Parts: sequence; structure tokens; C-alpha cells
Amino acid sequence: MSWILLLSLAAAMGVLVAALAVALPVAQAVDERPRWEQIAAPRPTLRSRLNRPFQALAERSNRQHRLNGGLTLAEQLARADLKFRSSEFVMIQVGFMAGGALLSFWRFGFSAQFVFAGVVAYLLPMRYVRWRQRRRLKAFNSRLPDTLSLLSNAMKAGLSLPQAIESVAGNGSKPISEELARVVRETKLGTATPAALANMVRRVGSEDLDLIVTAITIQSSVGGNLARILDSISHTIRQRVQIKSQIGAMTAQMRASGWIITLLPIIVAAILNIITPTYFRPMFTEPLGRLMLVVAGVAIFIGNMLVRRITNIRV
Repeated sequence: MSWILLLSLAAAMGVLVAALAVALPVAQAVDERPRWEQIAAPRPTLRSRLNRPFQALAERSNRQHRLNGGLTLAEQLARADLKFRSSEFVMIQVGFMAGGALLSFWRFGFSAQFVFAGVVAYLLPMRYVRWRQRRRLKAFNSRLPDTLSLLSNAMKAGLSLPQAIESVAGNGSKPISEELARVVRETKLGTATPAALANMVRRVGSEDLDLIVTAITIQSSVGGNLARILDSISHTIRQRVQIKSQIGAMTAQMRASGWIITLLPIIVAAILNIITPTYFRPMFTEPLGRLMLVVAGVAIFIGNMLVRRITNIRV
């Protein structure tokens, strides 16, 4: 039995044991409520029963991210504007991993592709979340200068900051209108306006919005003409967005070339491995082939990082 088969079996057993450990029912406490309250309590739905085995994995991931100072899984989904529970997203990740591993097992059997396909399939949903976050953040930042102008004009007309936010939330465009509407709901529940805006910064993750909220927080402490401050920030952000658009247009060809050069050998190797496995098999079975794959992977990674660093110009 080769080392690849042993590694594949160990990985499969580890996934199976982890799934069984999470799915095992925990001891239920004795319900001391009256009988009529127990009868009146709603029965768990199919959705909640399906989510229960994955809730422990989601909570464990959230605790780890909180300890590291990062975003929880629920906050990541909120930034991507995905209406999923954390446990449901974990279920999707496990489903992708199982599907990728089964497809690889059906095509290649127990081999290195079995583990690789399962890991790649498990990471795909999170890559989609990251892509949604970047797209939503780009849309948010592009509409931010116009929103600041609306806030400034509303305050010049005599409205207070909470009233101006409520007015813009009702007349603005997504995704800014959704976030401002949530700020309005939080303020109506008793949260201070700077604190509600700080919560919006954490949900959105925009550096420009962080600058605006910082200015509003300072103005609420020391005073000043907030409408004029917002006009100045709006002009600065508008110029910044324009410069970033120009830089993106000038570096588009270089970024596209970098991704083509990066993905081309990976796609060709995958196609060869699927169409003619016997032709590409020595790359996995022979020591020289494995060494060549490692060297090629490191070289591709370094080249991609260099191209991204060259084209990533911060404004």
C-alpha cells in the first residue's frame, strides 16, 4: 500500500470521525416547563434539524476568529450580502468537499487527486464569498461621494444628522441605502448615532467610510460645521475614486496577463490529468515528477504575487 493510499484513507477517516462527532446528539436537559407550554412550543423545522449538526462547527470557527481579532463567519456573510446562517454555509462547504472528493474518487480512485479535489472544493464557497464582498465594497465606495453630497445638502436644509441619514436611506440606492436603513433602526432602538455608524463600518469594511465616521465622531465631540466637513470629504473621495479608476484602466492589461500566465499551466495540467491520466501519472508517482510539480507551483505562486504587487497601487 503506497503512501498516497495511506494519506487518502487517513484523510477520509478524519473527515468521517469529525462528522460523526459533530452529529452525535448531546444530552438534553430535563424540561421543567409546564406541560401546556411544552405542547404549545413550536416543533423544530426541517431547516433547523439539518443545521443542528453543523452549528458546532460554525460556533467553533466563530470563536477562533474572535480570538484572532478577525471577522466571524456571520460577519463575512453579511459583508457579502448572503442571507445564510453560519451553520448553513458550513453545510455548503462540507457538501462541496464531499462532492469534489467523490468525483475525484470516481475518476481517479484513492490517489493524491482525492485529497486535493476535496480541499479545493471545500475552499470554493469561501472564494465566492470573497468575490461577493469585493463586488459589494466596490459598489458601495462608488456611490459614497453622491451619498455624502445628499447628506450634506439635507443638513444644509436644516435636518439633523439622524434625520438626514433617514432621508438618504429612503431615497438612496443599494447597497448604501440598506446599510443606512440598518443604522436608522439601531438608532431608533437606542444606539447612539456614532456607535451605529461604527457598526456599519465593521459590516462594510470600507476605508472611506471609516474616514467619514471618524470625522462625524470627532465633530460630535468638539463641534463644527458637519455639512462643510462632509463636502470636503466627498470631494476628496471623488478624486480618489477617479484616480483609482484611471490606474485600474492603465494596469488592466498587465493584471489580465498575470492571471493568464498563472492559470494557463494549471488548466493545461488539469485537462491532461482528466483526459489522459496515464500520460500525466508519472508527475505524481515518480520522485522527479513530484519535485517538478513543487518547483512549478512555487514559481507560479511567486510570479503571481510579484505581478499583483506591481499592479496594486494604493491611492
